[in-house]
Amino acid sequence: MMQLPTDRLYTKDHEWACPLEGGVSVGITAFAVEHLGDITLVELNVKVGDRVEQGKTFGTIESVKALSDLFAPVSGTITQVNTELRDHPEIVNEDCYGRGWMVVVASSDLSLLSPDAYRGFLEEEAAKEAAK
Repeated sequence: MMQLPTDRLYTKDHEWACPLEGGVSVGITAFAVEHLGDITLVELNVKVGDRVEQGKTFGTIESVKALSDLFAPVSGTITQVNTELRDHPEIVNEDCYGRGWMVVVASSDLSLLSPDAYRGFLEEEAAKEAAK
């Protein structure tokens, strides 16, 4: 099983939220990156000052395999956008938990999955796939 940073929380849509002072940075998990393959485009449809709602899309990510929506793990106001991903989407493949962050959201609602709960969810999903 892949390593999960323990300093962040997770969603069943395979996004992570890392608590920061005054908000959370947001990105996608290594599981999502592995299933997407080589990322060719990150389209963040938000700008600083925009409000996002938990579970609603804030952008898309495209790979050689698929086009997927990016879902906000929390509700709040965008305070930073990683504009480097526009020209270098491959950063997400290289460092999804670091330089591959996507946005920072000012939010205090962190009702998300712990690393252990997310790992359990991944194991359940893998068992379902194996049973098919």
